[in-house]
Amino acid sequence: MGNPKRDLQSLATDADGRNPQLVNSVVRAFSILRCFETSRSNPDDRYLGNQDIARRTRLPKATVSRLSQTLATRGYLEYSPTLEKYALGPAVLGLGHAYMAGHDVIGIAQPLMQELADYTQAAVMLAVPEGLRMLLLEVCQGDAMFNMRLEKGARVPHGTTALGRADLASRSRDAFDGYLAELERTSSPAGWAQIRAGIERARQDYETYGFVFSLGDWNPDVFAVGVPMISADRTRRFAFNISGRVSVMTREKLVQDFGPRLVALRNRVYEATEGRF
Repeated sequence: MGNPKRDLQSLATDADGRNPQLVNSVVRAFSILRCFETSRSNPDDRYLGNQDIARRTRLPKATVSRLSQTLATRGYLEYSPTLEKYALGPAVLGLGHAYMAGHDVIGIAQPLMQELADYTQAAVMLAVPEGLRMLLLEVCQGDAMFNMRLEKGARVPHGTTALGRADLASRSRDAFDGYLAELERTSSPAGWAQIRAGIERARQDYETYGFVFSLGDWNPDVFAVGVPMISADRTRRFAFNISGRVSVMTREKLVQDFGPRLVALRNRVYEATEGRF
């Protein structure tokens, strides 16, 4: 039956599914679905043909054709005979709703996040790690004039954002080093030294303050602070952050005010769920 507690980092794989621990056809099917991730921000990506998908996944067109047809029969893709292309199907939405409904964390956190967003006049976000990125589950805006154009379902980098650094900084040294190695493999050589320095500094900041920073590292106009939240059985991980304009989010304010308030928010959510999420 396998070991459900196996570190998922050991199961990392390329888009073409080259990993003896994984079922290649399943990995490839999900790589096809992920081609549609940008459809919300780019309408041209709403419908994709087999050739488009093959180019993005680097899979053989014949393989893409078989998998796309299979996904369509199960409702995860919809086929347009007029366009001769596919779009995401309703079964994907069903999974998303099921995931969100299964997390009391979001319902408990949202009003607290909005209260903090209003106080800080910034954006407060909740995310979960997904591979080498962070997937946003909730975004609360506190300043109508400041909009980072990040919505629920968006993904942000692990290494340069406060959300990602909060997740990395709270991991064991072995897991931390494993993520560093994977991030280095997928980063440009020219920028890796700066990214690594920021991640290592975040680990030190976490030990010092209990939270981490991203001071213009991902977006030069944005300062952010982040904190992790780990379930009592240590099987689930979330992260919260506050992101705002540089003119508002000084490092001093992050250290003395916003960071501690974010820690308090995290603690309230953890206590309300009793760490079971």
